[in-house]
Amino acid sequence: MNKKFLVYSLVGLLSSGAATGFVLVNSKQVQSQPASGETQQPSSVLVDQHFIEMMIPHHRDAIAMADLALTRTKRPEVKRLAEAIKKDQAREIQEMRTWYKQWYSKEVPAPSMTGMGMGQGMMGNPQNQGQGTSSGMMGMGQCMMGNPQNQGQGTGSGMMGMGQGMMCMKTDLEALKKAPDFDKEFVRQMIPHHQMAVMMAQMATRRATRPEIRALAQSIIKSQNAEIVQMQGWQQAWNR
Repeated sequence: MNKKFLVYSLVGLLSSGAATGFVLVNSKQVQSQPASGETQQPSSVLVDQHFIEMMIPHHRDAIAMADLALTRTKRPEVKRLAEAIKKDQAREIQEMRTWYKQWYSKEVPAPSMTGMGMGQGMMGNPQNQGQGTSSGMMGMGQCMMGNPQNQGQGTGSGMMGMGQGMMCMKTDLEALKKAPDFDKEFVRQMIPHHQMAVMMAQMATRRATRPEIRALAQSIIKSQNAEIVQMQGWQQAWNR
């Protein structure tokens, strides 16, 4: 197995300050008021809002990988999976953008470039620390130590599982482009990427208040878990 660690940041996933993200929902910050004196939104609203702000860039990363697969794969099953990922996640991005505009009267903000921990603690090759990749905000965020095999299994209670004991990973499109066996590398990167989306969605099903968010989260869990099982089966078959 390639020892190059797949490090993909909670992408825009921990976009406004690494371990803030979903963790913010249960933190003291929710209970306090900002210096301006404005009242912060209730924590339940923050869960819905942050889920959208984090899942959209995460979906974009998957679409970037799927686009590459459509031109590089040599296996028809991988091509079909890439087409499904692109179709489903592009639709979900549009749904989330529409909801965000309706609920918050503004567009979904771009992932923050100034949050604390940007580029700090990157695991893997130190020469690559702090460097962005060609897709979205991948590579940014403060990395938390953890076992990649445990991704998708929330830790702690409520939303506090996000950011605790997990890997901060970054999909590597350049490595994907240069892989001797594109399909094996695609699956190797996409499985943990899907696992992260499932973990985010599991948290949303417990904490989100909007029925639309809960329904979307349940759909993500079902579809991406099925794709994870499919890809794991391919890995076993290809390595025989």
